[in-house]
Amino acid sequence: MSKKTPSNDGLSPAESVQSRSPTTDYRSPTTPVVDDFVPRRWLRGGHLQTIAANFLPRKNLLPPPERRLFSVEEGVQVRCDCHWQADRNTRMTVIIVHGLEGSSDSQYVIGTAGKAWQAGMNVVRMNVRNCGGTEELSAKLYHSGVSGDVGAVVKELIEQDRLPRVAIAGFSMGGNMVLKLAGEWGSSAPVEVKAFGAVCPGMDLDASSTALHRWSNRIYELRFLLSLRKSMMRKARMFPEIYQRPGWRVLRSMRDFDELVTAKYSGFTSAEDYYCRASASPLVSRIAIPTLVIHAKDDPFVMILPETSAALKSNSKINFIETAHGGHCAFIGSGGEEGRWAERQIVEFFRNA
Repeated sequence: MSKKTPSNDGLSPAESVQSRSPTTDYRSPTTPVVDDFVPRRWLRGGHLQTIAANFLPRKNLLPPPERRLFSVEEGVQVRCDCHWQADRNTRMTVIIVHGLEGSSDSQYVIGTAGKAWQAGMNVVRMNVRNCGGTEELSAKLYHSGVSGDVGAVVKELIEQDRLPRVAIAGFSMGGNMVLKLAGEWGSSAPVEVKAFGAVCPGMDLDASSTALHRWSNRIYELRFLLSLRKSMMRKARMFPEIYQRPGWRVLRSMRDFDELVTAKYSGFTSAEDYYCRASASPLVSRIAIPTLVIHAKDDPFVMILPETSAALKSNSKINFIETAHGGHCAFIGSGGEEGRWAERQIVEFFRNA
């Protein structure tokens, strides 16, 4: 990764200052100096960044994976796509967790994995339970709070594969899982775990659910709801004794889905109870391993509340970068072949962990 700071690319002085991520945000001695984020000239808005990230072509730089099942809970398995360097037991291993209704094949997962692979790291692309066509591997549903699944994969890789160094990255929902796990482990994490990374983590679930229901974000909410309803239809066909097919008319928002589906089938009393218990934000102060958190102020629907931002900044183990631009898990910049700035920062942070 180039250490040259890119130009302002046509930004006004005020915009330039707001969109920069000063290197002084990095307080851990293991943290590399990073480039400032400058969005592409024609992708300045959060919506433009977010939408473009789903359609701009990506190169898959990965070799064919080893597909592997992990038992994460009684009766629950997850599938991971593993890419091993020839001398895997001497390399850093990066585990990547996708977002809501994503999979190990999500574009940002493939992009980050390719960059980590090129940097000489092993890569494990994790499918959260039920995702990536794995509904038959569990009768239970996934949600933002199943951080234990990530922890189970990490521990099995360490214990069975004897991996010496592990780093864990998550995007959006996966970012919340990763940070929640980091907080739950605190200073008791396995010694092999060297770093955590999260891009646009949905760690304030209640606020993000409210933001997602804004009229300006309706296209995203409807897309999530349509995908979730299809997933639940498949689940109901596989496990008719447990699940009912959700009615489209009653699922008008993500909060409706979390009230009528997530809470009902995952042991929460309500959507609010789920948001409270599954959010990573209350655990931020307990994170004790070097952690990089990247978020964009113009993310359309994932919100980080002021009190959460303050908690992130006050923990000396956390490097929190909040850029003016970047959208949701996009950060399409002016430099590099793809310009996927956040993905490069995560890999560089892990390289120096």
